[in-house]
Amino acid sequence: MNLLKLAWKNIVHRPLNLVLSMVLFGLGVGLITLLLLLNSQMKNNFDRNLADIDMVIGAKGSPLQMILCSMYHIDNPTGNISIGEAKPFLNPKHPLIKTNVPLSLGDSYKSHRIVGTNHDILKLYEGKIESGALWEDDFEVTIGKSVAMDLGLSLGDKFKSSHGFDDADDMEHEHGSFEVVGILEPTGSVLDQLILSNLASIWETHDHEAGGHEDHEGHDHSSHSVSNFNLLDYPDKDITSILIQFKSRTNFQALNMPRNINENTDMQAASPAIEINRLYSMIGIGVDALRNLAIIIALVSAFSIFISLFTSLRERKYELALMRVMGASPGTLFFLIILEGTVLAFFGFLVGLIISHVGMEVLASYAKSSYRYSFTGKTWLNEEWYILLASLAIGFVAAIIPAIQAYKTDIHNTLSK
Repeated sequence: MNLLKLAWKNIVHRPLNLVLSMVLFGLGVGLITLLLLLNSQMKNNFDRNLADIDMVIGAKGSPLQMILCSMYHIDNPTGNISIGEAKPFLNPKHPLIKTNVPLSLGDSYKSHRIVGTNHDILKLYEGKIESGALWEDDFEVTIGKSVAMDLGLSLGDKFKSSHGFDDADDMEHEHGSFEVVGILEPTGSVLDQLILSNLASIWETHDHEAGGHEDHEGHDHSSHSVSNFNLLDYPDKDITSILIQFKSRTNFQALNMPRNINENTDMQAASPAIEINRLYSMIGIGVDALRNLAIIIALVSAFSIFISLFTSLRERKYELALMRVMGASPGTLFFLIILEGTVLAFFGFLVGLIISHVGMEVLASYAKSSYRYSFTGKTWLNEEWYILLASLAIGFVAAIIPAIQAYKTDIHNTLSK
């Protein structure tokens, strides 16, 4: 019988110790791996949706809330700003601004947000048409790939929007139906989760709710087609925010623009990179606490492996002595105990791996339904190889003292007793 089989038989001979060690070790490894999976995928989602946007302008309030709402579409707006006050930053000839993308938010369809905007938003996320065409006239929409798949929408389908972003808050508007005229290719960005229309459609929806317009089924769409629509002609209308890219990130005036807006206007400007880093730092406190807890659990499990092996030596001292009589060297006994420790740690690692990846799949379904962001447990991180090596090292260290005791087994004294 080879040493690996013998080590395994010795391990399963003590099932309670086996279960305790594997569960403790698995919890520690599982929690660490789950945090790595969550951190990695969350950071990838956030970084991918930065889209080289240098500044967001919106209503006064929490800058982080404005960024999360306008760029990641996972929070509520801080309010609206008028086109009149935002006019300088919507000017296509602004000397410092390369791209400005206005957004009008507030409505949704089955929890997927409807965004009033222009075609420039596609440039930010490298969006392309998969089928159909881009929205042109009022109440035409182009939808992201995930929207089409989640809701089963296809070209020509019609629907009515609802006020608010959550199913619980949905209040269906009494206006003409939106019509799907295009579906975008998947981008892996927030664009996949959005329903895009022109700004006039959002304005008319809310004007109608206020009693200012008649039913839009008979509306003359050509008056608000993209080709003849000039945003600056509507200074009294409101938008939610503006996504801005600078022509140069090293220009001193551009770098000072957010501070000047915050100090000299009734609007608010925020840097996405700064706010997301601030979010990372806030999340990091909780992540560090959980990681420390996981390390403590892993150390406790290592101690459990040590106790299990050390106490088992008393029961197996005659067995080890007989192995010596039958020709096993002290080194063989040492290696046998080390093997038992590392095998225990390896199976604890496998338990932790199952816990973390299944747990990530559960969290992914929750994140998908709540935030429309894609997470998955069906992935492998390079860091998990390091966790495997660390697990085996912990098993080795936990088995060192018992292995030394086995190495020093005295045949004559043991058998004479």
